[in-house]
Amino acid sequence: TMQNVSSQQHFILNGFAELGDLRPVLFVPFLLMFIVALLANSLLVYVVVSQRSLHQPMSILIAGMACVELCLPVFFVPNMLLSFLFDWKGISLIGCLVQMHFIHFFGAFQTTFLVWMALDRYFAICTPLHYQELMALQRFLKFIVPLVVRNMLLISLFVSLAGKLSFCRNVMNHCFCEHMALVELACGSTAINNLAGLMAIFLIPVFDFFVIAASYIAIFSSVLRSSSSGVKALHTCITHIMVLTFSLTLALIAFLSYRVKSGLPEAVRVFFSTMYLLFPSCFNPIIYGIRTTEIRQHILNTLTHWKHFVQ
Repeated sequence: TMQNVSSQQHFILNGFAELGDLRPVLFVPFLLMFIVALLANSLLVYVVVSQRSLHQPMSILIAGMACVELCLPVFFVPNMLLSFLFDWKGISLIGCLVQMHFIHFFGAFQTTFLVWMALDRYFAICTPLHYQELMALQRFLKFIVPLVVRNMLLISLFVSLAGKLSFCRNVMNHCFCEHMALVELACGSTAINNLAGLMAIFLIPVFDFFVIAASYIAIFSSVLRSSSSGVKALHTCITHIMVLTFSLTLALIAFLSYRVKSGLPEAVRVFFSTMYLLFPSCFNPIIYGIRTTEIRQHILNTLTHWKHFVQ
């Protein structure tokens, strides 16, 4: 029997089990958030792609961020909704690893895009005369390629390590295949998996946070010195800082709730780790769409145009 137990290939995603018969109630709020994320991000991408005047670096980065926020929920929300409604909770090990890879891969780009945006603001405010050449694609690729490679390598590393484990238990108290939620079910030592997970946390969101912080410190000190020019540019920076602070707070609560055996109820932990992926998908396009004047104007024009078209 031991042989049989140690090679679990099928898992039960049992997130929010504590809610019992109330679990289906979660279908409505999560469906609404999913729809908002899909519509808001699609609209943002459509507006940036279709308007030639928006084909400048910052808007393209915002559209790139919207693509990430559009893909991310697709990998886990439909599955969750089916689970809430029909109690479909099963997932194979392969399915679990594929889902984990996509969730963490796209999740990693949430902070990576903020790094690129911070660099854009840094060049715009601190080296305005060289902005065009620094942000030309060929030059900017040296900031893009290493971070893309980093994300791919680190995520592939811990996902493949998780796939090599043998599992004693198969009930995961989560709504999707989160790395640590799966690792917790393994038999034997998971020290190397914990290490790979921590390494990914330090080398992706934490590293990104320090790069962003450094560029904002440089930006603010530059603006304070020059007093006049940077005010409009600062407006965009404050948007980024709001988004970043919010995303990081959610992410840290989610990550630490696994590492620190706290008195947090399981449902709260699951809620935070779901929100840190889903909330930015609803929240970012609205913030960027509303607070970036050019984009807001084009969104309003597009919506007005569609309204006439429908009528």
